[in-house]
Amino acid sequence: MLSPDDFVEVSIPADGAYLSVLRTATAGLAARLDFTLDEIEDLRIAVDEACAMLLQHNLPHTSLTCRFDLAPAELAITVSAPTADGKAPAKDTFAWTVLTALAGQVEASAGGADRVVSITMVKQRGGTETTAA
Repeated sequence: MLSPDDFVEVSIPADGAYLSVLRTATAGLAARLDFTLDEIEDLRIAVDEACAMLLQHNLPHTSLTCRFDLAPAELAITVSAPTADGKAPAKDTFAWTVLTALAGQVEASAGGADRVVSITMVKQRGGTETTAA
């Protein structure tokens, strides 16, 4: 049984060579929530795409953090990294369109002085999208 506090957080070097760790964690956690194989693959690709957006502007020798918040029929994934410009990714790009098609609800935020940028994706099992609060 899942509680509201069920989450997993993974921190890796901000380098594309380590993204397979996050793809594997995504697949394992989505499978635990009984997502379909297609939904799991969509989430794996979405995590990869979100990380690629952040890695384009990351600062050298930093970490990329991925937090998975688990609910009975929903998986929320937030990837964060300090970036050179501290700006959220543009939402009018092909990459953003692909990300929203794969992950359902997607939002980006940018931090303050630490220039951390986060991308949050929320996918419900069965393809039902959530609404923004």
